[in-house]
Amino acid sequence: MYAVTGASGQLGHLVIDALLKTVKPDHVVALVRDPAKLGDLAARGVVVRAFDYNAPATLVPALEGVGRLLLISSSEVGSRLAQHRAVIDAAKTAGVGYIAYTSILHADTNPMNLAIEHRATEAAIAASGLPHAILRNSWYTENYAMSAAPAVEHGAFLGSAGDGRISSASREDYADAAAAVLADGSVETRIFELAGDDAYTLTEFAAAIGDISGRPVIYKDLPEADYRGVLESVGLPAPIADMLAESDAKAVHDTLFDDSRALSTLIGRPTTPWRATLEAALKG
Repeated sequence: MYAVTGASGQLGHLVIDALLKTVKPDHVVALVRDPAKLGDLAARGVVVRAFDYNAPATLVPALEGVGRLLLISSSEVGSRLAQHRAVIDAAKTAGVGYIAYTSILHADTNPMNLAIEHRATEAAIAASGLPHAILRNSWYTENYAMSAAPAVEHGAFLGSAGDGRISSASREDYADAAAAVLADGSVETRIFELAGDDAYTLTEFAAAIGDISGRPVIYKDLPEADYRGVLESVGLPAPIADMLAESDAKAVHDTLFDDSRALSTLIGRPTTPWRATLEAALKG
């Protein structure tokens, strides 16, 4: 059986949708804190089980019969490592044969604070002795596209990435990659550096927003502290604002750039053009 953690999340649900194209529903296990949130998947025949990173007692029983597990990184930055270790330990106890983990692009050298817990999780998986795949994902294009409408309203797209190149891809692209690795049956230990086929700077991204909307939009590059302040002013919690601003500032150094095209090779098609994702967000 194939299991996916965080199955009610945007990425997790898309991974299960991708799996269901080739795998029978009763061979797919959706692991989620609140099973009531996945009534749609249960109605399609998917096995839905309670699975809470913060409740270790739920983990081993939920992994019964699972051969291959996708561990989608927790959204609780700062608590991720302990949560991930609990899942890895449970997987060993339950006899899971293979783990795939969603990490961050170039995690071994990535200077972002966001990479710290990913590196530690990768190390914990390696230390477990379980065969595994590390899916080092670059940015989701949606991370930037969600700010497109406010940019049109104010005539400016804000960030701290300077002229750094960003090789983002759509959430669906990364979901298709995860499903492919989960279902391919390989027991080899593998690392994938996954990124979009085409890169852009935020200046180019802002120009595209203006072109699509028909209204002028410029990119305004801010010092990290100022960008953090803007994010907090629109209601983001301080830790999230700090994480986003720090990550953006580190992107100045092409931290989110990769031109290997490993993602499109893995999914067997070109990655979704970033402009297409942007157009969908603006016209959606």
